Amino acid sequence: MIVDNRLLRLFWLLAGCLSVTAGIVGILLPLLPTTPFLLLAAYCFARGSKRLHDWLVNHPRLGPPIYDWQAHGAISRRARKLAVASIIGVFAASLLLGAPTRIIIIQLVVLSAVSLFILTRPLPPDDQ
Repeated sequence: MIVDNRLLRLFWLLAGCLSVTAGIVGILLPLLPTTPFLLLAAYCFARGSKRLHDWLVNHPRLGPPIYDWQAHGAISRRARKLAVASIIGVFAASLLLGAPTRIIIIQLVVLSAVSLFILTRPLPPDDQ
């Protein structure tokens, strides 16, 4: 039973580290979303390492979007603008590169739904 618990904690710890890495890469690459990976990392760390969870949610740069989502289900204006700009960029690139029509249609449906979700979330109290 102890081995199973340790392996499970190790799994959550590794998943959290991978998620933080993907989130940080997302800061540098505009088409990779940062916040969902940070939320996933917080979820994983909450199960694998209290110390890393506390570090992440209290981090001055990485913590605020996690807090906004957990406390208010909110997405900041800046994050919305970046997300929608990235979505438009991906769709425009697909059009310019001549993606097949079925791919364009799938992207249009999925990216429209994602945009709608993002734009209908409330703003955090300090961003209103």
